[in-house]
Amino acid sequence: MNHKNSSVRKKIPKIYKSRLLNQRVNQIFKKFEKSFKIDTDFIVAVSGGADSLALAFLTKVYSLKKNLNPRYFIVDHKLRKESTYEAYKVKRILKSLKINSHVLTWKGKKPVNNIQSLARCKRYELLFCKCKKLKISNLVLGHHMDDLIENFFLRMARGSGLKGLVSLGINTQIESINLIRPLIEFDKKDLIFLSKFIFNFYVDDPTNHDTKFSRIKVRKLIKEFQDFGLDKKKFQLTIENLKVSDQSIKFYVEKNKRENSIFNHIKDELILKENFFDNSHEVIFRSLSDLIHLIGKKPNFVRGKKIENILSKIKERKLRKETLGGCVIKMVNHTMILTKER
Repeated sequence: MNHKNSSVRKKIPKIYKSRLLNQRVNQIFKKFEKSFKIDTDFIVAVSGGADSLALAFLTKVYSLKKNLNPRYFIVDHKLRKESTYEAYKVKRILKSLKINSHVLTWKGKKPVNNIQSLARCKRYELLFCKCKKLKISNLVLGHHMDDLIENFFLRMARGSGLKGLVSLGINTQIESINLIRPLIEFDKKDLIFLSKFIFNFYVDDPTNHDTKFSRIKVRKLIKEFQDFGLDKKKFQLTIENLKVSDQSIKFYVEKNKRENSIFNHIKDELILKENFFDNSHEVIFRSLSDLIHLIGKKPNFVRGKKIENILSKIKERKLRKETLGGCVIKMVNHTMILTKER
């Protein structure tokens, strides 16, 4: 429900007003308020870490001022024996500031390998399910500046292209859910201060110090760079400049899809004209990836290596018929046809 034009405003409780009297807290909130332009209800993902607890406080104050009704969800992955206790402790801590929250539990067998990646996928799955059930399209996440830089290095280590390197933005969309990251320009130090000052508590997950995980290795590497004078603000500016280049490529990708693909409703197939492939490699790559995702209707995009394999076969004129990402892909003369796999 849109509350933008509501003339009624909830009174901000003293418990929040007293904390906003602190100059640093007030400055952080003012910065948050400028970047968080939401006028409809939203869901907030809370992990119990300093960043998500800071986010819980900031969004609650914002919602009181704007007369919104945010929902707060804590995900218990059950990957550690302490996780359930921690989840309900976070719930109690939030309740002390009049923030009602609910715990979502990952049930079933847990993975042995690729734990962090699979846990992240499951977390999104549980949160997306709640978004759809409650008919709320905005999911607010606690990613901050450190996450932005870490993500850049992780993607670079995997050989990602420009799109992957700048993938962690303020706003992205998956499965019609808007992922909103209002803390992306905030330093973790400010979020730790806020969490300590407001709640006098935050969960320090021991996996955040376990160097067997790639993200932790990258985090330690970035710390070494900082010791040599890496300026986070300048690094963030570099990423923003790369995003401008990424937007330029997106323009030509959309143009290519619009002008060089035709959907045949009778045969229920997408036809790619020969001119579809008369573009730069990056434009062709992204265009094909988007259309395979559109036709195949799989939750995730096909991995880049598989798209590259298809493009190599097309270039060498060896492509006849392939299945990829829920699509059947075949070449007829110089025309590519995509249909949903039955």
